[in-house]
Amino acid sequence: MKPELTLHQRTLTLTRFPVRKNETLQAWDAADEYLINHCHTIDIDPLRPILILNDNFGALSCWFANQAPVTTVTDSFITQQAIINNLNANNLPAATIIDCLAELPENPQLVLIKQPKNNRLLSWQLQQLCHLLPQDCVVITTGKAKEIHSSTLKLFEKYLGTTKTSLAVKKARLIFTTVNKSLAMPMPQPTSWTVPEHDLTMTNYANVFSSDSLDIGGRFLLDFIPSKPQYKDIIDLGCGNGVIGIKAARLNPHANVTGVDESFMAVASCRENAQLNLASTKNFNVMVANCLDDFNNQSADLVLCNPPFHQNNTITDHIAWQMFCDAQRVLRQNGELIIIGNRQLQYHEKLNRIFTKVDTIGHNDKFVVLRAIK
Repeated sequence: MKPELTLHQRTLTLTRFPVRKNETLQAWDAADEYLINHCHTIDIDPLRPILILNDNFGALSCWFANQAPVTTVTDSFITQQAIINNLNANNLPAATIIDCLAELPENPQLVLIKQPKNNRLLSWQLQQLCHLLPQDCVVITTGKAKEIHSSTLKLFEKYLGTTKTSLAVKKARLIFTTVNKSLAMPMPQPTSWTVPEHDLTMTNYANVFSSDSLDIGGRFLLDFIPSKPQYKDIIDLGCGNGVIGIKAARLNPHANVTGVDESFMAVASCRENAQLNLASTKNFNVMVANCLDDFNNQSADLVLCNPPFHQNNTITDHIAWQMFCDAQRVLRQNGELIIIGNRQLQYHEKLNRIFTKVDTIGHNDKFVVLRAIK
C-alpha cells in the first residue's frame, strides 16, 4: 500500500498505527479526501484556530497544520501517536492534541468532524461544540455515505443546528451544520448501571464499549477470573470501564492490578469505577497505552483480556494478536493469559503459536474462554 496522499499539487506521507509489516490499508479514506477537496475553496484565517475531531491517523491534522493553528480532539492514544508521527514525517507544525474530556479552544473558525462509529460520542461532542462555537464558525462533518443515516442527521439537528448533506462522492458524504446557540443544554453525565450478581455499580463515559450495560462477553468472563495467592501483578488489558480488573482486584486483594486501555474515556471510566467499587485503590492503577508497550518483560503473573476485533470502522485481528504477543512477553514463567472471544475467531490457533499450553476453561453458544500458560 502506497503511503502518499496527493491532492492539489501537494503530497503527504501518512502511516497507519500501530505500524505493521506489509500494511494493506492506507491511513486515509475517501471521506478525508472529500473534506479536503471541499475546504480547498474556503478562505482560512491563518491566526484563528481550526478544530478537528476524530481524525483517524492524522490525514486532516496534517493537511491543515500549516494553514492555521490546529487543535485535534481524539479519544485514542494510538491516534495521538499516529498524528504526532505523521506531522513530524511531513515536517509540519505541531498540532495541539487533546482528549475528548479536555476543554476545547475558544473561537474556532472551522470545525472538521470525522464521523465516529459511536453515536453516543457524536452526541457528546455536538453538545460540547454547541456551548463553545461562535455563530460564524463553519462546521463540516465527513463520513461514509452508508453510515450517515437520517437518525445521524437528527442528532446534528437536535444538538447543534440546521443540517444539510452533500451529494455522495466515492461513497463518502459531507454534512454541513449551522450553529444554533439556543440548542445548548447541560452536558450529559456518564451513564450508570449495576451488575447485581457481582455487586458492582458501573459508570461509562460516552465512547466506552457497551455504554449502558455490561457486554455479554465481559459478563461471561467475570465467572472465570481466578484467585491465587501467587499472583503479585495482574493486568486488565483493554480494560474498558474496568469491570474485569475490578473483579480481579476483589478476588486478589494482595495483588497489584493495572488496567490498560488506549481510550482516554475508558481509562477515566475505569478509574472512577475502581474508586466506586473497591474498598481501597492503593493497589489498583490505570493507564493509557498502546497494548503493553510500556511494561517490562516478565513483570506480570496474570493478564486478563477481552480483545477488540476492529479498529475504528475496520474489522481486524491485528490488535488482538499484538495483545497476545505483548502478554507473552510481559508474563513471568508459568504466567497466565485468560481471554474471551467469539467462537468463530479461533483465537486458540494464534495462542498455540506463542504459548506453551492453551486450554478451554469455559464456553457457551457464542463465546469461548481460553487460558494460555507461558
